[in-house]
Amino acid sequence: MEAPTEPNGRLTAFGNQLIGVHLWLREELARLREDIDSYLAGSSERPRALQAHCLAFCSALSQHHTGEDNGAFPVLAEQFPELRPAIRELQHDHHLVAEVLRSLEELLGGLVAGVDPAEAQCVRAELDGLAALLESHFVYEEKKIVGALNSLNARAGTTELVL
Repeated sequence: MEAPTEPNGRLTAFGNQLIGVHLWLREELARLREDIDSYLAGSSERPRALQAHCLAFCSALSQHHTGEDNGAFPVLAEQFPELRPAIRELQHDHHLVAEVLRSLEELLGGLVAGVDPAEAQCVRAELDGLAALLESHFVYEEKKIVGALNSLNARAGTTELVL
């Protein structure tokens, strides 16, 4: 796999890649929320497509967190020991997010046309909670580790991390 580059051919810094992934995940979550709101309002009749979108988002987010836990975080913890407490907090967040994703998948799996308002509120509340948790997590992660990630591309032997 070729390392991403900026327009001038320079290796893209890992921290900037992380921010890009976070932006994409934020956009996907916003689209998912819009799709679910549309469906729950009765404007859309695509429960299978909606469930597929949710599963794709959940899978992408899970892969991102697994990549961090197994790839970037161990490298950062080794090279920047002062980041270990922040990394532990981020890993804890990953577990919380995984639980919310499981709950969301269960709720969305039960969506059917004519969903009752209480079910709709549960889905919306779960999505709102996920959005708040992810925003807090992304901001904290970017604040704590982007600088360290950006410095990795200049270190010998570090040309690719999974983010």
